[in-house]
This record gives sequence, structure tokens and C-alpha cells, in this order.
Amino acid sequence: MKKQVIALSVAGALTFSGASFALPSAQAVGEGPGYGGTETINTSILTTYSEMAQFLEEQDAKQKHLEVEKIGESVKGRDLFVAKYIQNPENPTILFLTQQHGNEQLTTEGALEFIKHMGTGKMKGVLDGVNVLIVPMLNPDGAMGDVDFSLDDYIASGDRNLTRYNALEVDLNRDHVDKIQPETKALHENVMQKYDIDYMIDLHHQGAQSERDGKLVSGSILYPTTPNADPAVVEKSKQLGSVVFNAIDSKGWGHLGKYNGGSAETISRNGIAVEYGISTLLFEMRGMSDHFYESYVLGQKSNGYLIKQTVTTLDAAVRAISDGSINDADISFWDTLATQQTRPYESE
Repeated sequence: MKKQVIALSVAGALTFSGASFALPSAQAVGEGPGYGGTETINTSILTTYSEMAQFLEEQDAKQKHLEVEKIGESVKGRDLFVAKYIQNPENPTILFLTQQHGNEQLTTEGALEFIKHMGTGKMKGVLDGVNVLIVPMLNPDGAMGDVDFSLDDYIASGDRNLTRYNALEVDLNRDHVDKIQPETKALHENVMQKYDIDYMIDLHHQGAQSERDGKLVSGSILYPTTPNADPAVVEKSKQLGSVVFNAIDSKGWGHLGKYNGGSAETISRNGIAVEYGISTLLFEMRGMSDHFYESYVLGQKSNGYLIKQTVTTLDAAVRAISDGSINDADISFWDTLATQQTRPYESE
């Protein structure tokens, strides 16, 4: 059943829509605390769907190069959005996709922070060489716990529970062939088929117990592994992974492994690479915002680092595509990057 824990005050260096997240200076993401039966898991500090929609509207009004477009609706009628930065359609384009799974929210928090970042002077000139598409919160019904099945065994306290599935208990990241669910249809019909996309990073969360070389990871990455993907597409996917790996793993707070992912084309990483010839990268951040498995949920003391990791990832990818350095990215690290393992979970 839901577990009540002592509330933790979270002061934030990253703030938007009223949510604040701490960024401690000494502790690496991978070594941040799992739930363990004692850590705070409070969803009230996470951005709600309504706050996200308001944030996008406000940024659309503020930022000269940003246009927010509705691409469809969820099962429960919530609008789905893409945030677009397109100055020259001839430029290479990257898509960032977040929250196909509703209980994997810190990547969405990072994507929203990155949108704000895009409107600052720090990105001056970058959009001259790249177009950017961001689909935040593809699964808003799951993110808001507005679903047609019980969430009674989920762990988090706060104003809602979050679930992997959409309102009909369907995994959206297994619907990229049939495209039956309205959220998946909207993504394909109004983003994948509408825009000439070269790269995509699909941002997720995994369990909190994955490790590489005996150290808990802050995340893991993987290129398309279906044998039907064009080798040239896979190579460019590996180059995108190289950019991300070098941006994150070199940081004192970052430690990445290779994700142990399947080859099914129902998964976006594989299906989108095959259907559209888009170079795709999966990024699985450590820990989830809510689940009924304790070992999947991460204590919120690590929230700030994971948001920072998302912003750093998006920033590095955009810059490398803009200046063309991605084309020289060394992919040899993939040959030695260890596939992560799962550390045994011990509840306190």
C-alpha cells in the first residue's frame, strides 16, 4: 500500500511552474538514495499537466523562436503539445520525446527547464544550424494518475500517483507499429510524418538499482538494435550517443552504462529508426517518480541532478548538431561500454 514518509524540504536551483529541486554539490546521481522504505517520494513537487500547459503558453509568448503546437489529445482529452524551434527547414532536426511512461517525469522537468534555457542568451546562434522539436509529457493521463485502473499499491504520497501506462493501461512505448492509442497516433501523424527529423532522443527512467563497474549509474543509453535498421542510421545513432556520453560521463555527478534493451520495433527506439530512417537514442535516467515496485523508485534527493542531466544532454546534442561536430563523434567507446547490471535491492 502507499507508504507515508517524513516530508523532505527541497530547495531548488532549478525552478519553474512553482516546483523546486535541490542540486547538492557533492553526491553523484548514481549514489543518491533509492526509496528503501524511508525516503520521501512526494509527487506534489512535480509539475502538473496544467502547470506544464501554462508554462508552454507563457514561454511561447516570451520566446521569439518558439512555437507551441497542439498535436492531438490523450485518452482523457488532455491536449498534447510539441514545442518547435524551426528557423531553417533545411537544417538538421532533432526531436526530444519525454514521458511516454507517466511515472518517468524528471525528464519532462528537464525538458521544460531546457525550453526556458533555449530562450536565454546562452543559446545565441545555436539555432542557426539546427531545428529542435520537444514533445513533453506524451502520456499526461498516466502522469496525473487519471486512469481507468487502480493505483492503490503505488508508493508515492502527494497530490497524485503516476503510472507507466496510459488511461487504458496500455504501454505507449509498445505501440509504435500499430499506433492504436491516441497519444501514439498523434506523435506519428503530427510530428514524425510532418517534420523532416534526423535525430531523436527518447527520454525515460529505469529502476534505481542499475550499476556499471560496481557503481550505480545515473542513466544508461542505447542505439537501435533491430536488425532491420539501416547501418548508416545506427552509426549516426551511435554518434549521438557519443555526444551524450561525453557530456555526462565526464561530470563528477554522471555515470552512464549501456542499456540492456530489446530489438522489438514496437519500441520507439527501434520502430522509428526503421520506419522513418531517424537516428534514435534511448536515454534511461536512474529511478522513477512512482511505482508499485520499491526498487524502481528513487528518493527525491536526486531529483535535481537528474533534471540537470536531462538539460545537459539536450544542450550537448543540440550544439553538436548545430556546429556539425556530431559528424566527427568517436563511436569506439560503444565497444567497451559495459552493459549495466542490476544490484540486489535491500529495503530498509
